[in-house]
Amino acid sequence: MTTPARHEPTSPRDLVGIGIGPCNLSLAALAHPLAELDAVFYEQRPGFDWHPGLLIDGATVQVPFLADLVTLADPTSPWSFLNYLRNRERLFPFYFAEHFHIQRAEYDAYCRWVAQSLPGLRFGHQVDAVRWNPERDVFEVDFTQLDADGEAEALGRTHTRNIVLGVGTVPHVPDPLKPLVEAPGVPVVHAADYLAHRDTVLAAGHVTVVGSGQSGAEIFLDLLRHRPAGRERLHWIGRSEAFAPMEYSKLGLEHFTPDYTRYFHALAEPVRDRLVAAQWQLHKGIDAGTLAAIHDELYRRTLDGGWPDTVLTPGVQVRTAGRIATTKVELHLEHLQQGSRSRLTTDAVVLATGYRERPLDRILAGLDPYMCRDGSERPRIDEEFRLVLDPSVTGSIHVQNAELHTHGVGAPDLGLAAWRSATILNTLTGKETYPLPIRTAFTSFGLDDARTRVPQARPVRQLIPLVDG
Repeated sequence: MTTPARHEPTSPRDLVGIGIGPCNLSLAALAHPLAELDAVFYEQRPGFDWHPGLLIDGATVQVPFLADLVTLADPTSPWSFLNYLRNRERLFPFYFAEHFHIQRAEYDAYCRWVAQSLPGLRFGHQVDAVRWNPERDVFEVDFTQLDADGEAEALGRTHTRNIVLGVGTVPHVPDPLKPLVEAPGVPVVHAADYLAHRDTVLAAGHVTVVGSGQSGAEIFLDLLRHRPAGRERLHWIGRSEAFAPMEYSKLGLEHFTPDYTRYFHALAEPVRDRLVAAQWQLHKGIDAGTLAAIHDELYRRTLDGGWPDTVLTPGVQVRTAGRIATTKVELHLEHLQQGSRSRLTTDAVVLATGYRERPLDRILAGLDPYMCRDGSERPRIDEEFRLVLDPSVTGSIHVQNAELHTHGVGAPDLGLAAWRSATILNTLTGKETYPLPIRTAFTSFGLDDARTRVPQARPVRQLIPLVDG
């Protein structure tokens, strides 16, 4: 039997954050010094946890360390990555290491340091429902406080004028592969859980990795490095036409700037949808260093004149999948360019099939009558990351990493987290709490973008020469 949760304030809060991943952790860090803002953040997990299944030794974050929780909005914040290093007395070692891209495990440790230090974060709190109370002009947020085992311990309700949803993504398993997940006795794991099952996967006779993105590449490389030469018995397949490198040219990276985000948001809905599908290589390709490491490891295994027992085939989709006896699975494959088909029997499968935005329908079911939707029944989201609601709702609901369809490829990118958080806080406070740059890219993405005007040059000050004596 559950009991009431601890006392909640009688007056409405200014902000309730739902979910504590990197996006809302960024918001909490930037909100922390704002004394006028009463904010609390709820997360059902017992503590901060960032992709634990993918913290493979040597795997790096694909954005520079400056893309931490706060720096690109406030370099003076005490919650920066550099201040974390200083706090740990690791600043000089980092300086000499000259690593612009840090390891995932280090980024996770940094975020946990911030999460453990900030007040106002409520882990072990599952938000159950959100409603609009028109009589009080506030949102009602119902939650369940969980015990150490994840069981319901207490029920609570708080009221707030504004909400920010940062509920993140969930592992995605394509329909043809779903029967594998339910196959007992056969190790079939999603990449999100790879490290937890790594020993079991390594012990399997033949292993297949499905998925041609960064996670698939990292897992294939990790398996390759830990299988005996000549007896690797590894397959790597994916739907993409190539094991393609991620677009990482400097001008290409300008797609992850506020300038491009604003440009994308102003486009027509059908154009945005076409662009999201076409720009996969901007955020779903493979880091060139990872591809080079795979090739180097494969090449090293040919030095004795043999070839590694590996098969790497892009452009392949799994049509159907099923279990054979109790210890094997069979994948029915189709090559998309050749139109040919074959079968693959394997002892273990790692599904590096990506993630999808967590559906908002359940948590926002009570607000459905107020929601404005686009032609595909997705929530409409304005330029300031607010859900477009009926005008009778005077409060606001902002979203983080749930706006790919309205804001483009930068939505899940860590490099825009601080800027987006600052944008949301500026909107909530009604002032320029965090001054943000007017222009952020050399590229002019549209013909009518007023932000692309060249700023007026500052006049050069004339100095009076000094005269001896």
